[in-house]
Amino acid sequence: MSRALRAAYLGPEGTFTHQAVREWLALRAKGDDGGPGPIATGATAPGGPAGTAHPLATVADVHDAVSARATDVGVVAIESSVEGYVVPSLDALIGSPDVVAVDEVVLDVSFDAFVRPDHGELREVSAHPHGLAQCAGFVAASGLHPVPSSSNAAACRDAGPHTVALGPSLCGELYGLETHARAVEDFRGGRTRFLVLAPRDAAREHLGAARARGVSAWRTMLAVTPLRVGPGVLARITDMFARAGVNMSSLITRPLKARQGQYVFVITLDEAAWESGARTVLADLLAAGDSLKTLGVFPAPDLDVDGTLDPDHVPVGSVTADADSAEITRGLLW
Repeated sequence: MSRALRAAYLGPEGTFTHQAVREWLALRAKGDDGGPGPIATGATAPGGPAGTAHPLATVADVHDAVSARATDVGVVAIESSVEGYVVPSLDALIGSPDVVAVDEVVLDVSFDAFVRPDHGELREVSAHPHGLAQCAGFVAASGLHPVPSSSNAAACRDAGPHTVALGPSLCGELYGLETHARAVEDFRGGRTRFLVLAPRDAAREHLGAARARGVSAWRTMLAVTPLRVGPGVLARITDMFARAGVNMSSLITRPLKARQGQYVFVITLDEAAWESGARTVLADLLAAGDSLKTLGVFPAPDLDVDGTLDPDHVPVGSVTADADSAEITRGLLW
């Protein structure tokens, strides 16, 4: 894994995904060599090999490039801590027979507001729909008309004289814009997860390189499709994880495209697919007649989690057992 890699990502230049590609390539260069300092995307330096980043128009294009081996890897956003899962990325991974996630990058996400030099009267504010949602307070306070764009970087690149564009800080320099306001997101500390994709047949090479670097804690993203549905199906699946002592850190559902009311369960578990607990669960699920697909295996993040959640972070209007009876009745619609 010491050669320079070609990495596809959702363009244009200046997206958060572009930033994630740059960070992943730099960390990989440092990891291969053991030396200090990042290596710029698209360059090779004495500190270690880097790679070239190739912007593509859509998430599907990134998957297609990886599947066809037109690039070595692809990088796509998969989850925002503010807006949740990025559905096109998740559905593309579920639907691809030849692409699997082998690593992840987590970025702190902050939006700056940009304008053209000598701009005219400002009438609209533009960003990717997730960007507009994450900056809803700024958008509302501005009184400008929100205009969705295919990406935050595209909004900055295409900003006209009457537009405020929201995007990463590097967009100002890339597209000759002036900073209108900094850090306009609603929630400070928002983070986005990006998956590094590779051809399924090349996954062992990537994961072996990570293991050689000393990675020992893993996560697996798994698609479970029950072939027989009815009461208790989800309880049966989750109980298998509990009995094997394997933690599920996430569970979401996506509809089967051709079957109304039937779903695939996408589960993230805190173990590699080849480790004993996960192998037990996967064998049990297969024996129960479920259809399985490993969507990715990647190093687990170093999170300081003690197993509890601050009550201030639960959804507004939630109730607990110590609430009074009127509050519980109202919250639960009893």
